Amino acid sequence: MRHEIIDASQLELQDKVVSIKRVTKVVKGGRNFRFSALVVVGDGQGHVGAGLGKAAEIPEAIRKGKEDAAKKLVTVAMDENNSITHDFIGKFGSASVLLKRAPEGTGIIAGGPARAVIELAGIKNIRTKSLGSNNKQNVVLATIEGLRQLKTPEEVARLRGKSVEELLG
Repeated sequence: MRHEIIDASQLELQDKVVSIKRVTKVVKGGRNFRFSALVVVGDGQGHVGAGLGKAAEIPEAIRKGKEDAAKKLVTVAMDENNSITHDFIGKFGSASVLLKRAPEGTGIIAGGPARAVIELAGIKNIRTKSLGSNNKQNVVLATIEGLRQLKTPEEVARLRGKSVEELLG
């Protein structure tokens, strides 16, 4: 199966900061401000991950987010025209992301948080729709969850004990 551990050190990872939030903790002497950064990393070759970093300074939060994301890489099943292998709905919390395969020339049709994940995964043709919650973190995680659960026709055929020709008819 595709749940192998991916060694991030061998991959040329690019990163994209999806959101930076200022979070506040009220303490006896006043308020403590920290920053929370949601970062997506990917190699454009079918590996993508997301991570959250928190720190007193923004650059440090982004660095921590990158490290966290590199630990959580997933592999994406893609077809010959750089789209996904089948339609799927990824869910995380109350956020759902509908992923629809698309023919060559369609481009990436996706909203902000989902677009970051799809671009870094290396998918070139796809249509998506974010359903439910618009929370950026949950939309990113729902997109990754959807991509993680995609299967290639070969995998489905093996699981069902049939040939690829029987499946595709």
